[in-house]
Amino acid sequence: MVMLKDNHIWACGSIKEATTKAKAVAGHATKVEVECRDLGEALEAAEAGADIVMLDNFSPEEIKRDAKAFKEQYPHVLVEASGGITCETIKDYLSEHVDVISQGALTQGYSVLDFSMKLPRPETMAASADQ
Repeated sequence: MVMLKDNHIWACGSIKEATTKAKAVAGHATKVEVECRDLGEALEAAEAGADIVMLDNFSPEEIKRDAKAFKEQYPHVLVEASGGITCETIKDYLSEHVDVISQGALTQGYSVLDFSMKLPRPETMAASADQ
């Protein structure tokens, strides 16, 4: 899958241009998803051939309204709701017009431990064994 986010779109100049380039490079078996800030961007992405539109940072009311309007024109394109959705609010985003709901909270806000699994090079090990 190829996901086009805002920086990819800005680098190409438009959703249409970014989607067209991604589809050409990815080939027929790879899905292209486009992050969209409003219904207009979602429609532009679908018109350019996107397989999935991500309605990002919409309120539950906006998602339901815009996903319905989008599916009336592009019923075959998947709609993903994303951005600020939590375990507590996920039920508010449920709609017959939303195919996928993403929850970034599952991977954000956790502490991390930075470590390496790199083994020393053999010649370094031999030198330290001689000492």
